[in-house]
Amino acid sequence: MSFISRLAPAIAALPLLLAAACGSAGTSAGTTDKAEAAPAAAPSGTGGVKINTSPEQNRVRAEKVEAIAAKVPEAIRSKGGLVAGFNGEGAPPLVFLADDDTTLVGVETDLAHLIADVLGLPLKEENTSWENLFLAVKSGKYDLVLNNVTVTEERKDIYDFATYRVDQLAWQVGTTSEIAKIEKPADIAGLNVSVGSGTNQEKILLEWDAQNQKAGLKAANIQYYQKYGDVLLALKSGRIQAYLGPNPPIAYQVAVGGDSKIVGTLSGGGSVEGLIAVMTLKGNGLVQPVNEAINTLIENGKYAEVLKRWGLGNEALPTSKINPPGLPRQPK
Repeated sequence: MSFISRLAPAIAALPLLLAAACGSAGTSAGTTDKAEAAPAAAPSGTGGVKINTSPEQNRVRAEKVEAIAAKVPEAIRSKGGLVAGFNGEGAPPLVFLADDDTTLVGVETDLAHLIADVLGLPLKEENTSWENLFLAVKSGKYDLVLNNVTVTEERKDIYDFATYRVDQLAWQVGTTSEIAKIEKPADIAGLNVSVGSGTNQEKILLEWDAQNQKAGLKAANIQYYQKYGDVLLALKSGRIQAYLGPNPPIAYQVAVGGDSKIVGTLSGGGSVEGLIAVMTLKGNGLVQPVNEAINTLIENGKYAEVLKRWGLGNEALPTSKINPPGLPRQPK
């Protein structure tokens, strides 16, 4: 996605916005990975939900499972730890910078530490750009990435994936909006809407709009903003009536900010089920123990505990799978 710039100072005067600064995770065109830039939540949003955004996270931890740890390739185990890549400009509750503007926190970092626990290895976090996450895994610099990465058929040519969340999109409107639900193309006919440029949700929105125009309905007025904070301002002022983006940061903003609501959700893959996964280098042998670690965490309840902590219980998977069908290849 394109909302790559960090939202620096929070605009505390706006109830829709949260209090501290944070940024976005990026995406490549045609995929639904990026969580648009959003300010990190202060402990007391008008929505009433209390979220710990301090560096002292008191993370959920797990015990080492010897049988799974033994399956980690020697080339990785001999380094003494796992190197995990994150884009720290992400939006809550995925990957974002804590109140100290340095520590990486969020559901993705929590899950990465849990996986490392099961594998019996310390986790070294690396903060980098979205684009470099893929390059660093490809080069072997990073062992794995947990950063809202969607499984796609193109990516499976180079990387292996172990799934851990459903890829879900959400329609966000202001709390005073008269829009009760958005569940089909006709629901956005004639509306002023916003979406991230170069994202899979933009592709879905454009398809919806094309269907409407073909059916003789009014075209949507699609507006683009560089930052999620600007989207929130546009919703607040009425410049846009609805926004289509990744469910996690929107659900977080709704819970903590209190000045917006979700009126519809859909799969990040459109007609195909979108899945978020741990990304490793194809064929290096790490994906199998990572997959088994995730399934162990699902079975012992640690996985559910972390998702609940960040308000993402509705994106839980019953089982982690290796390299499931991904989003279709894009036409060349």
